[in-house]
Amino acid sequence: MKNWRLQKINQSAFEKTGAIPRSITRTFEKFKKELDPNSEAELIEQFKVSRYQTVVSIKYLILLIAAPVIVNQIAKNFIFGPLINYFWNIKQPEIFLNPSQEERAFAELQRIEEKIHFESLIGQRKDFSNENIEQKIKTRAIELAESYSEESANAIKNILADISSIIAIAILMIFGRRQITILKSFLDELVYGLSDTAKAFLIILFTDIFVGFHSPHGWEVIIEAILRHFGLPENRDFIFLFIATFPVLLDTVFKYWIFRYLNRVSPSAVATYRNMNE
Repeated sequence: MKNWRLQKINQSAFEKTGAIPRSITRTFEKFKKELDPNSEAELIEQFKVSRYQTVVSIKYLILLIAAPVIVNQIAKNFIFGPLINYFWNIKQPEIFLNPSQEERAFAELQRIEEKIHFESLIGQRKDFSNENIEQKIKTRAIELAESYSEESANAIKNILADISSIIAIAILMIFGRRQITILKSFLDELVYGLSDTAKAFLIILFTDIFVGFHSPHGWEVIIEAILRHFGLPENRDFIFLFIATFPVLLDTVFKYWIFRYLNRVSPSAVATYRNMNE
């Protein structure tokens, strides 16, 4: 019964184009509903269904966002954290997980060493003797080693914690199929219920941020952050190849979606999008 109600609510969002314009059909349906003596009861029933759909969707959406984050933090700080810290700091003699970390550490140590020598040469640090300089550099090298050792341990924690979050999301989706159906119906009604201008604005905003070919540096920053998050080497060839191919693939999929679905459901929104994009 509930699924029938939800399908009835979303029916207007997915109407297929027929021989008669939809505006005329909707006008006749509107007059028909206004003359129907049971229209008031149907409106009240639709409002109850819509409210139920909204409440369930918001609760489940919050659960989908909050549960993986909580599981991630608990797994990282209380389950995997102590074990990784013990084995990495005691049983693992290595400091770096990949050559990229090593290069960044050496570059930073070189910059520190040059800064100390520069301050010593210009007389800004008159109390610096050769022994003091070496001791200062040694201290900073130890600090860098501890910092990168902690970064390496955190990368392993992130991998295990993120796997736990994925498992949590999978469990929620397996045991929440009814909520997923309601959430999908709610999002469809929300998106397709927007005005044509709002739809075109969101399309342009999405394409300019994520698909725009004029922003490769943004993709570079995101990929580097992801690779460091998982402790993977920052291969420049891979990053540039990804930037050269993935936005193109994403743009193709997005244009196919506009041609295949949006052009059928809301041709006026597509026309507005083309006018705004020009």
